[in-house]
Amino acid sequence: MKLREQMPELTGATEWLNGQVTKEDLIGDKPTLLHFWSISCHLCKEAMPQVNQFRDDFKEKLNVVAVHMPRSEDDLNLEEIKKVAAEHGITQPIFVDSEHKLTEAFENQYVPAYYVFDRDGKLRHFQAGGSGMKMLEKRVNRVLDELEKTE
Repeated sequence: MKLREQMPELTGATEWLNGQVTKEDLIGDKPTLLHFWSISCHLCKEAMPQVNQFRDDFKEKLNVVAVHMPRSEDDLNLEEIKKVAAEHGITQPIFVDSEHKLTEAFENQYVPAYYVFDRDGKLRHFQAGGSGMKMLEKRVNRVLDELEKTE
Protein backbone atom coordinates (compact mmCIF):
# COMPACT_ATOMS: atom_id res chain seq x y z
CA MET A 1 0.00 0.00 0.00
CA LYS A 2 1.10 3.51 -0.74
CA LEU A 3 0.63 6.53 1.50
CA ARG A 4 -2.70 8.34 1.02
CA GLU A 5 -4.31 5.22 -0.47
CA GLN A 6 -7.76 4.35 0.81
CA MET A 7 -8.17 1.60 3.42
CA PRO A 8 -9.19 -1.69 1.78
CA GLU A 9 -12.51 -3.30 2.73
CA LEU A 10 -12.16 -5.56 5.77
CA THR A 11 -13.46 -8.66 4.01
CA GLY A 12 -12.32 -12.26 3.75
CA ALA A 13 -11.85 -13.04 7.44
CA THR A 14 -12.02 -16.73 8.26
CA GLU A 15 -13.14 -15.61 11.73
CA TRP A 16 -13.52 -12.46 13.82
CA LEU A 17 -12.58 -12.50 17.51
CA ASN A 18 -13.68 -9.81 20.04
CA GLY A 19 -16.34 -8.48 17.68
CA GLN A 20 -16.45 -7.60 14.01
CA VAL A 21 -15.92 -4.20 12.37
CA THR A 22 -16.30 -2.97 8.81
CA LYS A 23 -14.44 -0.26 6.96
CA GLU A 24 -17.60 1.87 7.30
CA ASP A 25 -17.45 1.45 11.10
CA LEU A 26 -13.91 2.86 11.13
CA ILE A 27 -14.09 5.77 8.70
CA GLY A 28 -15.43 9.23 9.34
CA ASP A 29 -15.25 9.27 13.11
CA LYS A 30 -11.64 8.81 14.19
CA PRO A 31 -8.27 7.54 12.93
CA THR A 32 -7.48 3.81 12.87
CA LEU A 33 -4.41 1.79 13.81
CA LEU A 34 -4.47 -1.58 12.10
CA HIS A 35 -1.76 -4.00 13.17
CA PHE A 36 -0.74 -7.33 11.64
CA TRP A 37 0.61 -9.97 14.00
CA SER A 38 1.07 -13.73 14.22
CA ILE A 39 1.12 -16.24 17.07
CA SER A 40 4.52 -17.50 15.85
CA CYS A 41 6.04 -14.00 15.83
CA HIS A 42 8.22 -13.24 18.85
CA LEU A 43 8.55 -9.52 17.97
CA CYS A 44 4.75 -9.24 17.74
CA LYS A 45 4.36 -10.54 21.27
CA GLU A 46 7.07 -8.19 22.55
CA ALA A 47 5.35 -5.19 20.96
CA MET A 48 1.83 -6.11 22.09
CA PRO A 49 1.96 -4.28 25.46
CA GLN A 50 2.72 -1.04 23.61
CA VAL A 51 -0.06 -1.64 21.07
CA ASN A 52 -2.46 -2.31 23.97
CA GLN A 53 -1.24 0.89 25.63
CA PHE A 54 -2.16 2.87 22.47
CA ARG A 55 -5.55 1.19 22.47
CA ASP A 56 -6.19 2.06 26.12
CA ASP A 57 -4.65 5.55 26.15
CA PHE A 58 -6.47 6.68 23.01
CA LYS A 59 -9.66 4.62 23.25
CA GLU A 60 -11.86 7.70 22.78
CA LYS A 61 -9.84 8.98 19.81
CA LEU A 62 -8.45 5.95 17.94
CA ASN A 63 -9.83 2.72 16.49
CA VAL A 64 -7.50 -0.26 16.93
CA VAL A 65 -7.92 -3.46 14.94
CA ALA A 66 -5.65 -6.52 14.99
CA VAL A 67 -5.11 -8.76 11.97
CA HIS A 68 -3.79 -12.25 12.60
CA MET A 69 -1.62 -13.18 9.61
CA PRO A 70 -0.49 -16.82 9.69
CA ARG A 71 3.10 -17.53 8.66
CA SER A 72 2.85 -21.32 8.67
CA GLU A 73 0.37 -24.19 9.05
CA ASP A 74 0.92 -24.04 12.83
CA ASP A 75 -0.47 -20.49 12.86
CA LEU A 76 -3.88 -21.64 11.57
CA ASN A 77 -5.02 -23.17 14.89
CA LEU A 78 -7.92 -20.97 15.99
CA GLU A 79 -7.80 -22.17 19.59
CA GLU A 80 -4.12 -21.24 19.78
CA ILE A 81 -4.86 -17.80 18.29
CA LYS A 82 -7.54 -17.27 20.96
CA LYS A 83 -5.16 -18.44 23.70
CA VAL A 84 -2.26 -16.20 22.62
CA ALA A 85 -4.62 -13.24 22.18
CA ALA A 86 -5.90 -13.74 25.73
CA GLU A 87 -2.37 -14.16 27.14
CA HIS A 88 -1.29 -10.88 25.52
CA GLY A 89 -4.41 -8.87 26.37
CA ILE A 90 -5.62 -8.38 22.80
CA THR A 91 -9.19 -7.21 23.45
CA GLN A 92 -9.62 -5.19 20.24
CA PRO A 93 -11.35 -6.86 17.27
CA ILE A 94 -9.13 -9.48 15.61
CA PHE A 95 -9.50 -10.22 11.91
CA VAL A 96 -8.28 -13.82 11.50
CA ASP A 97 -6.77 -13.82 8.00
CA SER A 98 -6.07 -17.53 7.52
CA GLU A 99 -6.52 -17.25 3.74
CA HIS A 100 -4.39 -14.05 3.47
CA LYS A 101 -7.25 -12.12 1.83
CA LEU A 102 -6.62 -8.91 3.81
CA THR A 103 -2.86 -9.47 3.76
CA GLU A 104 -3.05 -9.44 -0.05
CA ALA A 105 -5.36 -6.39 -0.11
CA PHE A 106 -2.77 -4.52 1.96
CA GLU A 107 0.13 -6.05 0.01
CA ASN A 108 1.56 -6.74 3.45
CA GLN A 109 4.59 -9.01 3.86
CA TYR A 110 5.51 -8.38 7.48
CA VAL A 111 4.60 -9.11 11.07
CA PRO A 112 4.49 -7.04 13.08
CA ALA A 113 3.25 -4.36 10.70
CA TYR A 114 1.39 -1.19 11.58
CA TYR A 115 -0.88 0.90 9.37
CA VAL A 116 -2.17 4.28 10.58
CA PHE A 117 -5.19 5.66 8.70
CA ASP A 118 -6.68 9.12 9.18
CA ARG A 119 -10.38 9.47 9.89
CA ASP A 120 -11.11 9.61 6.15
CA GLY A 121 -9.54 6.18 5.73
CA LYS A 122 -6.36 7.33 3.97
CA LEU A 123 -3.09 5.62 4.84
CA ARG A 124 -0.85 8.07 6.69
CA HIS A 125 1.89 5.85 8.08
CA PHE A 126 3.23 2.33 7.57
CA GLN A 127 5.80 0.63 9.71
CA ALA A 128 7.09 -2.93 9.96
CA GLY A 129 9.24 -4.70 12.52
CA GLY A 130 9.53 -4.67 16.26
CA SER A 131 11.45 -1.44 16.76
CA GLY A 132 10.31 2.09 16.24
CA MET A 133 7.35 2.22 18.61
CA LYS A 134 8.32 5.82 19.38
CA MET A 135 7.97 6.69 15.68
CA LEU A 136 4.60 4.93 15.55
CA GLU A 137 3.49 6.89 18.60
CA LYS A 138 4.57 10.16 16.92
CA ARG A 139 2.60 9.32 13.78
CA VAL A 140 -0.50 8.35 15.75
CA ASN A 141 -0.25 11.58 17.72
CA ARG A 142 0.19 13.62 14.54
CA VAL A 143 -2.99 12.18 13.03
CA LEU A 144 -4.84 12.77 16.31
CA ASP A 145 -3.56 16.37 16.48
CA GLU A 146 -4.83 17.03 12.95
CA LEU A 147 -8.22 15.68 14.00
CA GLU A 148 -8.40 18.06 16.97
CA LYS A 149 -7.47 21.03 14.79
CA THR A 150 -10.33 20.36 12.38
CA GLU A 151 -12.99 20.02 15.08
